[in-house]
Amino acid sequence: MAPAIEVRDLVKRYRKGTVNAVDGVSFDVEQGQFFALLGPNGAGKTTTISILTTTLGLTSGTVKIAGHDVVREASAVRREVGIIFQNPSLDMNLSGEENIRFHAVLYRLYPYRPVYRLMPAGYRHQVRDLADVVGLGAEVFKPVRRLSGGMRRKLEIIRGLMHHPRVLFLDEPTSGLDTASRRNLWQYIRDLRKQRDITICLTTHQLVEAEDADRVCIIDRGRVVAIGAPHEVKVELVQETLHIDAADRAALRRRLVALQLPFNEDGHFVVRLNGRTAYEVVQSVEQPLTMLRTESATLEDAYLRLLAGEDA
Repeated sequence: MAPAIEVRDLVKRYRKGTVNAVDGVSFDVEQGQFFALLGPNGAGKTTTISILTTTLGLTSGTVKIAGHDVVREASAVRREVGIIFQNPSLDMNLSGEENIRFHAVLYRLYPYRPVYRLMPAGYRHQVRDLADVVGLGAEVFKPVRRLSGGMRRKLEIIRGLMHHPRVLFLDEPTSGLDTASRRNLWQYIRDLRKQRDITICLTTHQLVEAEDADRVCIIDRGRVVAIGAPHEVKVELVQETLHIDAADRAALRRRLVALQLPFNEDGHFVVRLNGRTAYEVVQSVEQPLTMLRTESATLEDAYLRLLAGEDA
């Protein structure tokens, strides 16, 4: 089966002679995977997503979504994808539900009716269910102008999910949402993946949201600087540490030196495991310990370490 997303040597240059905004990016995303695209502001994330969703042209390279080329088969690509943009894209002159209805009719999901109550029952149930999922409720029927920024964000999420896309692009999807709404949205997305084998492509500054991704790709200055499963990226960039101490600190120090384990002292010994397990190290120490604690890296730790290295 072809990848849901296939990117090869993607380049985007806005003006001749300038630095490439996207510079030779390549990656695959298999059907049903949760893929996170990470990087600092200006790294090229949004440019990449814009090309993948046909809203921006590429300079060179190839991109296929669900087997369709984004240049030659742009219309087919648009039928396969759902997009929740980082920037607002609602019609302020309509109500929330009218924005959703317009989207549903454009995608030929339902026949157009001029009044909500005349729309098919399937449409009305879908709107109400999604409004409840994201915590918008009856506010979905209010004019967009009267909705808060967070409510407008929820409305865009509903619109992006209406046509059950095979590939869902989420560009900072929880920006402006409160904690409860954020939790409900991610639970809905997890259920959606299981039920429909949908592929998720996420960009986010909330790195905790990427911890559950199948694969992450970190880009900086338009280039891929790390790619792999979150645990692989973390192991490669930030080592697990063991925090230990003993009544006889001098003896413990000598033992760590003999084991050739790098460590530093900060009121106790902070030991970098260098691929060994904490159990192996503790067994090798062979003396009573007064302190024992392990500390695992987060994806955010790895991300910050990588970008710090890039800037060095």
